Amino acid sequence: MKNLLLPHYCKMIGASLIMIGLVFAILYLKFDFNYTSPVFALISIFLENKFFVITKTNIVDELTLIFFVVGFAMLVFSKEKIESDSIQKMREKAIMKATAMNCIFLLFSILFIYGGGFIGVLIFNSISVFIFYLILFNLNIRKNTKKSGDL
Repeated sequence: MKNLLLPHYCKMIGASLIMIGLVFAILYLKFDFNYTSPVFALISIFLENKFFVITKTNIVDELTLIFFVVGFAMLVFSKEKIESDSIQKMREKAIMKATAMNCIFLLFSILFIYGGGFIGVLIFNSISVFIFYLILFNLNIRKNTKKSGDL
């Protein structure tokens, strides 16, 4: 099967996008940063339900999530400096475990988190599988590096 991963340098771009997203998140959550702009909305539900309209809204939260999703995707889908069959196996193992962990996290949240907190969980869930994958994959790489270094 053909390797469809991004070049290794995309990891740095992805990390930079995540940092920009983090700055936007802090500005938005701590300092109530607001930038209102007209946007096209397929569905807009505020005081009334509207479909296929141009509406004005604060776009900082959308920009934050875009930076996070694109940044994490670039980190996850970029090659390592040295790609091998063992790295590919670690990728497969990590994505399976990350998906299972994400499902458990989501089921726990459905059962025990309600109201506005659950909306926060759903927002986090848009990037949580990436985070779980990166943690598991990098731990696996570190473990295998120490193993081969001990020989």
